[in-house]
Amino acid sequence: MDKKIIEILAKNDKYCSHGDTVNYADPPKVFENCEGSFLFDENKTPYLDWQMWYSAVNFGYKNKRIADVLHKQVDTLPQLASQYLHKEKVELAEIICKYMEDKYGVKGRVHFNVGGAQAVEDSLKVVRNHTGKTHQFAFMGGYHGRTLGASAITSSYRYRRRFGNFADRAHFVPYPYCFRCPYDMKVETCDTYCHKQFEHLFDTEYQSIWDEKAKQSEFGAFYIEPMQGTGGYIVPPAGYMKKLQESLKKRNILLVADEIQMGVYRTGKLWSWENFDIIPDIFVFGKAITNGLNPLSGIWAREELISPEKFPPGSTHSTFASNPLGTAVALEVMNMTLEEDFEPHVRERGAYFLKRIQELKSRWKCVGDVSGLGLALRIELCEKDGYTASRALADRMFNEGLNGDIMIDGKQYGLVLDIGGYEKNVITLAPSLLITEEEIDLGIKLFESLLKRCGAE
Repeated sequence: MDKKIIEILAKNDKYCSHGDTVNYADPPKVFENCEGSFLFDENKTPYLDWQMWYSAVNFGYKNKRIADVLHKQVDTLPQLASQYLHKEKVELAEIICKYMEDKYGVKGRVHFNVGGAQAVEDSLKVVRNHTGKTHQFAFMGGYHGRTLGASAITSSYRYRRRFGNFADRAHFVPYPYCFRCPYDMKVETCDTYCHKQFEHLFDTEYQSIWDEKAKQSEFGAFYIEPMQGTGGYIVPPAGYMKKLQESLKKRNILLVADEIQMGVYRTGKLWSWENFDIIPDIFVFGKAITNGLNPLSGIWAREELISPEKFPPGSTHSTFASNPLGTAVALEVMNMTLEEDFEPHVRERGAYFLKRIQELKSRWKCVGDVSGLGLALRIELCEKDGYTASRALADRMFNEGLNGDIMIDGKQYGLVLDIGGYEKNVITLAPSLLITEEEIDLGIKLFESLLKRCGAE
């Protein structure tokens, strides 16, 4: 290992809190450069990145057009207190709101913050303010952040175990995970059995959810990831989300869609909920809205939930909310997607990638479920029966990919993977939306090399 890398790792061990990250590799990997779909280590070895910073860098590393806007903003108005206005904030909000008005006929407003979890917190305030309810529904396998409020609607207990619940913990409902159905049903014949089970919660008051006499639920909103992210890039069955929203509307329960990981064309649509014939009352965005260049997040909410009369000035605040650098970059990202119909490109490239991983499934017994939507794809790694989850194989492949010593056509590469899923056996793929077919083909070769190296069958 290079001497300077040894020094960096030693200083990290001595001076850095380890609580702000998870170093899955041991020792943690150090990168020095990036470009397009690749990261580069100290030896300039290229690592094809299949996860692009948890889907934050949808338009590739060092995207010149976006970087140029950031440079220009640094030279003009890089900083401004959020009590003042700048045009980039207003124009960005206008684009998002007019998209909703023009396409769906729904008026709303945008409220900005810095990180995804902070925007989720803002949405919780909007929900509580409007409904007067402190209880929320959320999905098992869902991830909405690790602040105290956001972790209360994130199903993993390990994020709350040492800190308790600052907010009321959500009531968690099984997500329609058809490959590993929690009810042991088959999607071909179940007729969305999971949704029927949710409906049964409202049968009588003794289910603790619903007061039939008052026609009121104790729950203010249902927080969803329309396509589950950290849970393993799970695509719900056709019709499920529409039935869910209909159930919620009957009981005046809001639908909040978390678009932080799947928004900005990751699934082929600007917002992932657009794939499922629903329109949320609130949606939360972040990550790719700035291509990862500057922290910015936000929520869009219906007018009746967030009008100045309903949600007045000072309802929530952050020093860096709607910062000029973030809003300028996000405005450029949105303009890029509006200049041409971006959806066909993502659909076409995603279909090609999905075809290639389906071919993997035909060759390898250990590749269980493969599926995807747009360029959000999944490879579920299993034992040779094609079903029993193999976390050990996923872990080995993750670490081997970071060694940077895979030889393809006489050149040395690495492969950056991300692991998700309920049993931590799912390779979740979030490549650059601008990835080429040649890079996809290279990635398949790299992945198969890792399967062979790790003794997969």
